[in-house]
Amino acid sequence: MLTPDLQRNSRMAQPNYHLPPGPRGLPVLGVALQLRRDPLGVLTRVAREYGDISHIPLLLQSRILINHPDLIEDVIVRQPQKFDKGPGIKGAATRLLGEGLLTSEGELWRRQRRLAQPAFHRQRIAEYAQTMVEQTLSLTRTWREGNIRDMAEEMMALTLVIAVKTLFGTEFTHEAGRVGSAVTLLMRYQVQRLRNPFKFSAKWPTPANRRADRAYEFLDSLVYGIIEDRRRRRASGEAPSDDVLTLLMNAMDEDGSQMSSKQLRDEVMTLFIAGHETTAVTLGWAWHLLAQNPGAEQRLADELRSVLDGRAPSMEDLPRLPYLDAVIREVLRLYPAAYVIQRTSIEPFELGGYYFPSNTTVLMSQWVMHRDPRYFDEPEEFRPERWLTGLADRLPAHAYFPFGGGPRRCIGQIFALTEAALVMATLAQKFRFLEPAGKKVVPEPLITLRAHSGVRMTLAKRS
Repeated sequence: MLTPDLQRNSRMAQPNYHLPPGPRGLPVLGVALQLRRDPLGVLTRVAREYGDISHIPLLLQSRILINHPDLIEDVIVRQPQKFDKGPGIKGAATRLLGEGLLTSEGELWRRQRRLAQPAFHRQRIAEYAQTMVEQTLSLTRTWREGNIRDMAEEMMALTLVIAVKTLFGTEFTHEAGRVGSAVTLLMRYQVQRLRNPFKFSAKWPTPANRRADRAYEFLDSLVYGIIEDRRRRRASGEAPSDDVLTLLMNAMDEDGSQMSSKQLRDEVMTLFIAGHETTAVTLGWAWHLLAQNPGAEQRLADELRSVLDGRAPSMEDLPRLPYLDAVIREVLRLYPAAYVIQRTSIEPFELGGYYFPSNTTVLMSQWVMHRDPRYFDEPEEFRPERWLTGLADRLPAHAYFPFGGGPRRCIGQIFALTEAALVMATLAQKFRFLEPAGKKVVPEPLITLRAHSGVRMTLAKRS
């Protein structure tokens, strides 16, 4: 039996688990219904009303929302070993991506990351640059003055073709449009399931489940087709490529027990989807914001004319295009493709003076942080020039983190930024993109931050 002193010491050694402030919500449901209707609004309101660390009640559980750079760094940089990605992203993406880089954990993730990393080194990306420009120019060959195009769809198709060509050394353009539609359908399907407090089994033959099954089967057929095409080319004696698909296949050949055919499929699918999605979303928002801000659009056109004088851009030109870089940074600030990061603790942890048990889910929202007036003047305004005065160097780490941070920082960051810059420099020299007066483009927070009804614009050729 413990003495009184030992009992007191034992009580003192136990952490005091209690929640930070937050909204009460409805009994049982918490704010689940509000979050389903307006996730960006809920995250913003909770952060502004309850401070740097708060809780969001959700179905008898809580999500801990952190809204300060130091707290974010604590989770994803200082103690990442205490967290994994949690059930949210896995629930939404595992059926499509399997155990790929985005969803895997532990030693499997570390091994696959090391394997894929060479394909995203700066020198290798420089080799991709010409393909990025060539495919962009090819896209414009069918564009005419006065055409109305959904620039969200156009950018999705373009970046898909670029990703398949650069990462997998193959081509398909006729399927690109169907891929975008299939991915959009699956994002809406999985996110609706994730946010719905009342779920039916995904195995039930409902119309929604059947549509999702067809979309999964279509994407699987494309990815397995890419793999089988490479195997046929290798069997015929064709000289091996040095792209990421070759790296992945060689790893499987060398040690099949470590990388099965299913793992190869998962990595190819992850790169196939993630390799184009975030860049496409960023480009769609860029054309929208430039159309809404003609002064910024003109300044960008002037810089491109001064530096490029009508010729196609190269990667070597990018350091001489600071305003283009500022535009991309500002687009990623206002409309980050990854608008929220989730981590779930696998052991107890301390954060912001609170103690939390294992299986606690922490949310960090780029949408919220990037619009915080403590770090950004006039945060709702599109002002690329804010980045021309050294803002990036003055900001605290993780006040601005469009590609995440820590060990799981996006492997494709340099690829995505280079692609966005080259595509914009190519297209903005040839066309202006005009939006109908009064048209409102509404964010749709799926797995990435899509534009709900696309970004329909009229093409106007530059003289």
